[in-house]
Amino acid sequence: MASVLVTGSNRGIGLEYCRQLRDRGFDVIAACREPSLELQALDVRIEAGLDQADPGMPADLTRRLDGLPLHWVILNAGVLESIGFDQLNEASIRHQFEVNALAPLRLVRALVGQMPSGGKLALMSSRMASIDDNTSGGSYGYRMSKAALNSAGKSLAHDLRSRGIAVAILHPGLVSTRMIGFNPRGISPEQAVSGLLARIDALNLDTSGTFWHANGEVLPW
Repeated sequence: MASVLVTGSNRGIGLEYCRQLRDRGFDVIAACREPSLELQALDVRIEAGLDQADPGMPADLTRRLDGLPLHWVILNAGVLESIGFDQLNEASIRHQFEVNALAPLRLVRALVGQMPSGGKLALMSSRMASIDDNTSGGSYGYRMSKAALNSAGKSLAHDLRSRGIAVAILHPGLVSTRMIGFNPRGISPEQAVSGLLARIDALNLDTSGTFWHANGEVLPW
């Protein structure tokens, strides 16, 4: 049975990834800080007490996994703290860089030895990472940290190619989750994850390093 690791799995998009991947027959490992009741109700392996901002977290997780092959790794955990120009908060910006950009890179470095050739790595980014698409400004820490994640993802696509591992950089669309206050204009997590999984299904070494919308649109950098 193919194994998949999903971070940020206790609610929203991460929880829905776990649900749909479980239904496909994957062996799902759900990594999170605190498991929700909804996650506990799924028949998946839960690894809790994992804080993305903790530099020691990747080593802790690899010890727990004990060499388990990971066919897919979906790094979904992230934080959004909306900061405008007049409310710049350096501590918040640093925190968002730590969680959104540096933590995923640490995890990939720690876990890549457990990913076989043909493995797939998905980095959950955002359209707000696009410099070319920025038409509204603001959200400095989030935009900057996700742009840094995109840059890391592009480099990983090159560096992991020789290992046979392909990398997708993904935007889920506007999704009605707690992170954005359950915006009524957003699509459901079910719809978003269905599109995201279609992108991961189609991912290969020829398309590795592409920045995709869940609907299949290639997004500008």
